[in-house]
Amino acid sequence: MTLTTALAILGAVVLMAVLLHGWWSTRRAAPRAAALPAHADSERIEPGLDAASAALSGAPRALKRSAPIDALIDTIASLALDAPVSGELILANVPGTRRAGSKPLFIEGLDVDTGEWMAPAAGKKYSELQAAVQLANRGGALNEIEYSEFVQKIQAFADAVGASPDFPDMLEVVARARELDGLTGPLDAQLTLMLRSNSVAWSAAYIQQVASRHGFVAGVLPGRLVVPSVEEGAPPTLVLSFDAQAALAEDPQQAAVRECSLTLDVPQIEERLEPFPAWHHAAGSLADDMDAALVDDQGQVISLHAFAAIGDDLKTLYRRLEALDLAAGSAAARRLFS
Repeated sequence: MTLTTALAILGAVVLMAVLLHGWWSTRRAAPRAAALPAHADSERIEPGLDAASAALSGAPRALKRSAPIDALIDTIASLALDAPVSGELILANVPGTRRAGSKPLFIEGLDVDTGEWMAPAAGKKYSELQAAVQLANRGGALNEIEYSEFVQKIQAFADAVGASPDFPDMLEVVARARELDGLTGPLDAQLTLMLRSNSVAWSAAYIQQVASRHGFVAGVLPGRLVVPSVEEGAPPTLVLSFDAQAALAEDPQQAAVRECSLTLDVPQIEERLEPFPAWHHAAGSLADDMDAALVDDQGQVISLHAFAAIGDDLKTLYRRLEALDLAAGSAAARRLFS
């Protein structure tokens, strides 16, 4: 989502507040040269646990948890056992691909020693099992084909470990997935602006040099620089992207680049970390250092007034996410908006 689109979507958030609350209550010349390389870093996202609103699933839950299944955004199938099974047996039979279509699936067990729901591990025994598939993500809502794939994979797993699965009705699951996707989709905001050169083109090395002065490090993908999160394993706070072919050029000093994109993925970053001020400040600082204009996807210069309006709309967006137990930066929000 670009800046213009984000503004339109965010402006509609207030109008949806009552609907959202009620629903949840019931349920992007010669190149300039550079001297310094950027540092390397690793980006990865490890969704954790958000133990909110277990009653929405209708599946049995334990008080203690250290596993990813979340009834807020997953549909859950219980797998009854006649006797405890080992972690080794479970791990030997879990589906080879932990996805159903574009949706992640999960299996967890109730540890007989701790009474805690957890991802299966060797050396442990489990008295109950459950499996889940995520109802929605940025690929859309879980559909009938994806749910059928989930059922087939979990049925085969259950047969292998001696469990009796109880699957939720497909029509109800798909309806719930569409409802969740329809109501949370408008809350998904990825703010992107472009830094466009006012004069000479930049080299990839020059971009890396300037960006490193503002806290950016090299990401995993070519042409991608990030401001790492303060939380280990969390998504980067900001992403600065430019042409990957330029980043892969044999001589990075000669690869000409005329624009970069600066992105803030709003639902992925906690509000308390002040990501929007960081995005605004980084945009201004990079534009000054690189002699660049800040423009939207239509090539229109972004004014200070526009930044202020976006900031105000984001405050409303954060409150709506919180009202749904999907606070920006939470494990559930990171999974849903991915």
